[in-house]
Amino acid sequence: MCGFAGMVDARRVDPETVGAMADAIAHRGPDDATVHVEPGFGVGFRRLSIIDLAGGRQPIPNEDESVWVVLNGEIYNYAELRERLIAAGHRFRTRSDTEVLAHLYEDRGADLLAELRGMFAFAIWDRRRRKLLIARDHFGQKPMFWAQDGERIYFASEIKAILAAAPRFRAVDAQALDEYLTLRIISEERTMFAGVHKLPPAHLLEVTDGRPQVRRWWSLRYEPKQALTEADALERLDHEIKEAVRFHLVSDVPVGAFLSGGIDSGLVVAAMRAATSEPFHTFSGGVPFGQFDEGPAARAVAQRYGTTHHACTIDGELLGLLPTLVHHLDEPSDPLSACMYRISQLARQHVKVTLGGDGGDELFGGYDRYYGTAYARYYAALPKLVRHQVVRRLVDLMPDGFWYKSMSHRVRWLDELARVEDGRRYARSLSYAYFTPTRREQLYTDAFRSRLGGFDPEQAVIFWHDDGNAKQALDRMLLADSVVRLPNHSVMILDRMSMAHGLEARSPFLDHKLAEFAATLPVQLKIRGRSRRWLQMRLAERYIPPEVLRRPKQGFNSPLPYVMRRQFEALFRAYLGEMRLVEAGYLRKPAPDRRRAARRVAGSDPGGAGRYRAAGAGGYGVTTSMTFPRRV
Repeated sequence: MCGFAGMVDARRVDPETVGAMADAIAHRGPDDATVHVEPGFGVGFRRLSIIDLAGGRQPIPNEDESVWVVLNGEIYNYAELRERLIAAGHRFRTRSDTEVLAHLYEDRGADLLAELRGMFAFAIWDRRRRKLLIARDHFGQKPMFWAQDGERIYFASEIKAILAAAPRFRAVDAQALDEYLTLRIISEERTMFAGVHKLPPAHLLEVTDGRPQVRRWWSLRYEPKQALTEADALERLDHEIKEAVRFHLVSDVPVGAFLSGGIDSGLVVAAMRAATSEPFHTFSGGVPFGQFDEGPAARAVAQRYGTTHHACTIDGELLGLLPTLVHHLDEPSDPLSACMYRISQLARQHVKVTLGGDGGDELFGGYDRYYGTAYARYYAALPKLVRHQVVRRLVDLMPDGFWYKSMSHRVRWLDELARVEDGRRYARSLSYAYFTPTRREQLYTDAFRSRLGGFDPEQAVIFWHDDGNAKQALDRMLLADSVVRLPNHSVMILDRMSMAHGLEARSPFLDHKLAEFAATLPVQLKIRGRSRRWLQMRLAERYIPPEVLRRPKQGFNSPLPYVMRRQFEALFRAYLGEMRLVEAGYLRKPAPDRRRAARRVAGSDPGGAGRYRAAGAGGYGVTTSMTFPRRV
């Protein structure tokens, strides 16, 4: 786990500029720093030593130094690849997984990606062909950004490294702002900075003679379905999870685990115990609010598997932490970042590597919206006269409750979804929870709407929902989440907040072999009626204490808006009316009554963290990123 940044330019590459780019992401690699510059190419590397602690300094060349490689992440199957390459005549100078990429590229070129099992972003400089190859893993666990300035191409693990070399890219991308406010994410290839692009997950970027080309190298397929009995599928799932965890334990340093008290992290810890008899550490974050505190459930799992458990308290004191979060995120996000920052800080005191449960919801159907959209289809089947003249009038009379799972919010959500169909319906199921069309009209200025030029912020979700890789309704939703929401929300936050402390966070559920198996499971093994994660829950009954299984699902950050009510009110009073986005003409200055509504929605939401953004936290997130520009 590391970070790198660099550039290609046929004219000249300045070592000091490359060094400044690498220094901007020093937190990603506190163990070592190198700069390699040659005509036309330069890269700076920051290392967090995990494999081959003594000999894995990067960049690493092949035998004749015609190929140079830098890697952020881990290639979990590097040992077997290394043995095969040695048998084919390649000579290795290190035990590093990075060197495997150099020799594999010699044999297979860009097709080497089909051989890899891991989480990675890497750059390969082919000196003979004057060609740069950059690639990102299947689900985008490791970040990669790039920008073009004339004949020069910048690339980096974080946006701030590009801005260190080219501050002209600081301008706001209006479409990205609209997308974030609507969906709480910014989809590929867009970023909040105009001209800076994400390299999407499972994509590669090739630069030849200053010309960049981006293409996809892997896709998750949901068809054909496997013909398995439920009993056989359960045994296969048990094996696949244990196998994925076994690969994710590859390390030359001790490995711990995040333990949230939920099903996914509990299964990871159980599989870790099955794979090793060595003691290991687990980490959880609790809140000072009883019904939302996941600490007791995490301790129950830790006690069952005999881990050395550590816990911290996630409280509402966000204001002092906010500039730090903005600095590491580069782009606005949500309160989950504060939770992950604190628990990563705790974990780094004991280990360099942790495993976690990210991805389980998107593989096995963990969100209630997956069955909720079916109710919207049933409701839409009612005669329009009934829906428009009876139900909608009743809905308009209902109070606008602050809790996103309150009855009034559920009915409004259902009524909104019934107005649209197919991919638009699923996209609206996400956007309506955060930022309703009415609020959008109230908040955006005419000038901002004009700049958007008819841009549709829901289009990324619609595109993947309607993609041909998935045929059935549930699979379409899972695919859209896996490609759009997962890498740009929880996976992004996990990477930035763990790497803020020089901690490598791995996610076994994002192993592409496990994901391919899960995708081709029959949909009835994922959702049955209102029962989510059907097959995964049957497996959890083997390994997770019953009191943990009985707990209702809740997000890691669910209670934060309630706990942090006073801090949110202070933020809204300080920023909502004077934010840079108001000054620049993007957003309207809220009237006093609108500000009170924002505080009501934001501060009293005991059931759903992140929903405070519907009334202004999107503004607060962007505002603070513009308020502390020197830290970005």
